[in-house]
Amino acid sequence: MTKDKLLEEKKNIQNQVMWNRLLSVVEEQGQTLVRTAFSPIVRECGDISAGVFDLEGRMMAQAVTGTPGHVNSMAESVKHFIEHFPLSSMNEGDIFITNDPWMGTGHLNDFVITTPCFKDKKIVGLFSCTSHLTDIGGLGVGPDATDIHMEGLYIPMLKLADKGVMDQTLLKLISQNTRQPIETEGDVYSLAACNDIGCKRLVEMMEEFQISDLKELSNFIYSKSLQAVENEIKKIPNGTYRNSMMIDGFEKDICLEAELVVNDKSISVDFTGTSDKSKFGINVPLSYTKAYTCFGLSCLVSAEIPNNAGSLKPFEIDAPVGSILNAPYPAAVCARHIIGQMLPDVVFGCLEKALPDKVPAEGASCLWNITFRGKTDRGANNNSLFAVTAVVNGGTGARPIKDGLSATAYPSGVKGTPVEINEAVAPLLFLKKEYCPGSGGKGKYIGGLGQVIEIKSAIDEDMDLLASFDRIKYPARGRAGGENGKSGTVSIKGQRQLNGKGTQVVKAGEILQIFTPGGAGIGNYSERDKTLIKNDEENELI
Repeated sequence: MTKDKLLEEKKNIQNQVMWNRLLSVVEEQGQTLVRTAFSPIVRECGDISAGVFDLEGRMMAQAVTGTPGHVNSMAESVKHFIEHFPLSSMNEGDIFITNDPWMGTGHLNDFVITTPCFKDKKIVGLFSCTSHLTDIGGLGVGPDATDIHMEGLYIPMLKLADKGVMDQTLLKLISQNTRQPIETEGDVYSLAACNDIGCKRLVEMMEEFQISDLKELSNFIYSKSLQAVENEIKKIPNGTYRNSMMIDGFEKDICLEAELVVNDKSISVDFTGTSDKSKFGINVPLSYTKAYTCFGLSCLVSAEIPNNAGSLKPFEIDAPVGSILNAPYPAAVCARHIIGQMLPDVVFGCLEKALPDKVPAEGASCLWNITFRGKTDRGANNNSLFAVTAVVNGGTGARPIKDGLSATAYPSGVKGTPVEINEAVAPLLFLKKEYCPGSGGKGKYIGGLGQVIEIKSAIDEDMDLLASFDRIKYPARGRAGGENGKSGTVSIKGQRQLNGKGTQVVKAGEILQIFTPGGAGIGNYSERDKTLIKNDEENELI
C-alpha cells in the first residue's frame, strides 16, 4: 500500500471514530433533555429529538432516543433558523426558538430550540432539539380548532437568549399562555440545557482529535451515508408502485393515495390523489409528511444506516398544496400525528410487491394519546387546572417472519406513560390497563394486541377528553391472506359510545373505556405453527 493510500485509510478510520463519537454526543444531548424535562410525555415517554448540524444546516447525527416525526422535520428546521439568523450574526451564548408548525416539527406543542456551538470564539456547528409540551394554551391538544391561531401560542423565529442572557419577557409570555406555567417554562430551560451539553461535548471531541472545524467530517458522513443508501436502492427493482388507504378522518373519511417511483439511486413518493385538507386540526404540514414518509422508506431500504442529511437525500417526497398532507398556513394542525403516522403503512403498501419478504402488515400506527383537561386537587403554585396526556399504543402489524408487537408505538417510538405517573400528576384513577385478547389479526403470523383501558376522575369533578383517535372505522389491513386487526373503540362504560375525535365531557363517576386497535396478520391462519397456536391459547392472546 502506498504512503498516500495509508494516509487516506488513516483519515477514514479517524473520521469513522469521530462519527461514532458524534452519535454518543447527541445521545447524551437527548438523554439530558429526557432527564431534566418537566412534562411526563418527555421524561417518561421520550417524545423528543436531538441532533448536531454543520454550518450548512445539514444534520450530521441524531440521538437514538426520539421520534421520527421530530427528528426528520427538525432536520429541515435548522436551515430555517440559519435563514432568519445568518451565521455571521450569531454569538456565543445565543439560543433560538420557534414552534412554527411549517418551519418546526408540525404543531404548536413542539418547541424547537437551536444553539450555535463555538470553539475558540469561532462557530463550528449547531445543536438543535425538540420536545412536546403538554399544553400551550388555546383549545388544547386536540383536533377541534379550525385555524392555527385557535390551537395555542404561536412563536415565530425568535432569540430566546442573547449572549447567554435569557429573554425574561419571552419566557413570561410563554408561561402566561399555558395552563401549566411552571412545567412549560421548565421544559424550555430543559431544551436549552441539552443543547449546552451537546456544545460542551463537541468541543471536547474536537480538542481531543485536534480539528478546528467540522467540514471534512461532515462531508465524510454525508457522502458515505448517501452512497450506502444509493447502494441499497439499487437492490430494489426499478418501477412505479401505488397504494391507497382509507382512514376515519374527522368530518369525513380520508383517502391517502401514494405513487412511489424507484430509480437507480433515488425513490420518490407523490401523494397526488390524497383527500383535500380538513376544516379541523388533523391536517399535516409537508415537513411532517416528509418526516414519516422518509422514515417508512428508511425502515425498508436502509434500516442499518445512521439517519442524517446524506441518508435522507435520496428520498424525494411531495404532496399537492391544499391536500391534507400539505396543508398551508393557517390550517389547523394540532393532531397532525393521526394522519402523519399512517404514512409508513402507506409506503409499505407501495413496496409490498417489490419487497414481499420485508413488508409488515398494517398496524394501529397512530398513537392513541388520551388527553384530559379540567380542575385538579394536585396543582402546584395555586394552579387549579390540569392538562395531561397519557400516551397509549395499539398493536403493530405482523412481520414477514414474526408476530406483531403488542401495545407498541410504531412508527412513533414513543413509550407508554406509566399509570403511576399519570395518577400522580393529575386527578385520574386507572381501573384497568391490560392486553385485549383477540385484537390482533389472525394469520400465519398474528398482529400485535391492542389494550383495554378504563379510567375515571379521582375527584368529584367532570373532565374534558380531547379525543384524537383513528382506526375506529377502518382497521389495520392484513397481507397475504392475514386477517385485519380489530378496530379501536371509545365509550363511557355501559352507557354510550363517544366520538373518535373532538372534545367531549367525561362526567364525575363515569368510566371511560378505551380499546386500542390491534395490528393485522400476515399469511393464512391455517399455516400457523401448531406450537404457536398452543402458546397463543395458554397466554390468552386469542
